[in-house]
Amino acid sequence: MDSKRQLKFARLIQRDLGELFQREFKHIFGQAFITVKSVEISPDLSVAKVYLSLMMVNDKVAFMKLIRENTKVIRTALAQRIKHQVRVIPALNFFLDESVDYAMNMDNIIRNLEIPKETPLNEDDYTDLEEK
Repeated sequence: MDSKRQLKFARLIQRDLGELFQREFKHIFGQAFITVKSVEISPDLSVAKVYLSLMMVNDKVAFMKLIRENTKVIRTALAQRIKHQVRVIPALNFFLDESVDYAMNMDNIIRNLEIPKETPLNEDDYTDLEEK
């Protein structure tokens, strides 16, 4: 159970990281559309788990590696934005949020299900049900 302080801090980081990815890191990440889905903060506010959703990216694993290689640059830019609001700038750990891919996969599975058509019951079937 996260405290109110953790939740508020997580929202702050989520908002500012989202803006950084959209505006200031285009030169690093190109045309990729990066969404900060959620942020989890440790109780001492020193570590942030950042879950990202990636769109317009061919190789998500390689792209996550690129993001992790640029963690120091991202953390520095985040620090410049929130340094007057917080005491500690958390260490950032980036993870791929696969909930969109999972939902699309489930949607495809459901869409491709072959459900047999219902056969109509005749009068004999109703009498059998009433006797049981």
